[in-house]
Amino acid sequence: MATFPHLRQDFTASLVVFLVALPLCVGVAVASGVPAELGLVTGIVGGLVTGLLPGSSLQVSGPAAGLTVLVFEAVQEYGLPALGVIVLAAGLLQLLMGALKLGRWFRAISLSVVEGMLAGIGLVLIAGQLYAAAGLKAPASGVDKILGLPGAVVDAAGSTAALTSLALGAATVAVMVLWKRLPEPARAVPGALAAVVLAIGATALFDLPVATVEVQGLLGSIQPPGPDVLTGLGAGVVGTIIAFTLIASAESLFSAAAVDRLHDGPRTRYDKELMAQGAGNTVCGVLGALPMTAVIVRSSANVAAGARTKASRVMHGLWLLLFAALLPATLALIPLPALAGILVHAGFKLIPFAKIVPLWREHRGEALILVVTAVSIVAVNMFEGVLVGLALSVVKTAWEASHVKLETVDKGAGPIQVHLSGNATFLRLPKILDSLEGLPQDRPVELDLSGLHHLDHACRTALESWAARHSTAGTEPVKVTRGEGTRTAPPPQEVTAA
Repeated sequence: MATFPHLRQDFTASLVVFLVALPLCVGVAVASGVPAELGLVTGIVGGLVTGLLPGSSLQVSGPAAGLTVLVFEAVQEYGLPALGVIVLAAGLLQLLMGALKLGRWFRAISLSVVEGMLAGIGLVLIAGQLYAAAGLKAPASGVDKILGLPGAVVDAAGSTAALTSLALGAATVAVMVLWKRLPEPARAVPGALAAVVLAIGATALFDLPVATVEVQGLLGSIQPPGPDVLTGLGAGVVGTIIAFTLIASAESLFSAAAVDRLHDGPRTRYDKELMAQGAGNTVCGVLGALPMTAVIVRSSANVAAGARTKASRVMHGLWLLLFAALLPATLALIPLPALAGILVHAGFKLIPFAKIVPLWREHRGEALILVVTAVSIVAVNMFEGVLVGLALSVVKTAWEASHVKLETVDKGAGPIQVHLSGNATFLRLPKILDSLEGLPQDRPVELDLSGLHHLDHACRTALESWAARHSTAGTEPVKVTRGEGTRTAPPPQEVTAA
């Protein structure tokens, strides 16, 4: 015990995390369109491989609801054998980015983009799992999933089997929501696990006509990608790999920042954590399993259960391995509507309902980025939606950084004095030119740029052109004064009429 002073706390925490992770691993796999056992494989690798590596001591990794939509689309487009290649390539990219110390830069991504990404994923996930809860086939695209819900309700209303399945899924969600209100001793069992156990019991007791998980066996589900898989992949897979890499990395590192706020232990080393995630995804790719990220639900459960070291997350991977090896047939008892209910609940937790209104009141630009990112993911796809969000974030930052003030001093006699201060960029150029072109053509002008901190090439060129035109039309050349602190290359010179 002297060698492992916190073994008791870590052992207890590992059991809690295992019980939380088990239904989520299976549910994410089924929702992703892959064998249920592959979710367990990813959870095992997240514990035994990523859990052993340095980075974040208490963060737990495994298959995540945030990647469900992307994995499902990839499997539908390229096939299950190609999933291993995509995950392997994403893992190698993460290793490279960690080695290049790019992990810390993920913290520079706008939080609104990340929350918008998760909200978009949550909307598509909820819509898709509502079909699964009713035992219906979901449309392919996010928009069709949402627009097709009224028709799905009509179809379900006319089928006793669909209504039974939907009722079981709704009951699963209700158990998970109400479980937190029970006395503390009952809450020692995770709500998701309790909901699944109750769903299994209800299905067996009332002989409900609902579909259950198909079991292939752990070894039978593992399909390492062979060389022949590469020949069937086109150039489009590159975008999918990049999407896997960026989304998995961002979600993991944002989760690490959140977990650091929950405990007083060692802080996350972001580059090391990125390499740990890369190592885990590389192994998952070799095994043909699901991609992994750090998962805030399991991580917060780990901290709340009293974990002190990384031993808890490693042991949780061991418990998953023992379950998959000794009790694989148990998976066949789990009703699919119950797993759909778990994923619907997880999808709602991805949408920041409580933050949107306060964010709109205080930072409307950030709220707009969040909403547009979410809508873009639903309307187009994951990768393009995130790119739209990132582009909006960059434009917003550039706009806010481009503050320029234009003051005009006209004493009635002599030249008109125009003072520019702040940062003059192309984003503010229309405002600057409108003011300058409104000056009288028959009066001399002195343009003072000494108050500018930055003058970009577009503004410099436009100011030179305006000065040349005004000098030609006016009685005297425009005199331009530039301060020594203004950053520009090359600086505008005094312009005289030709």
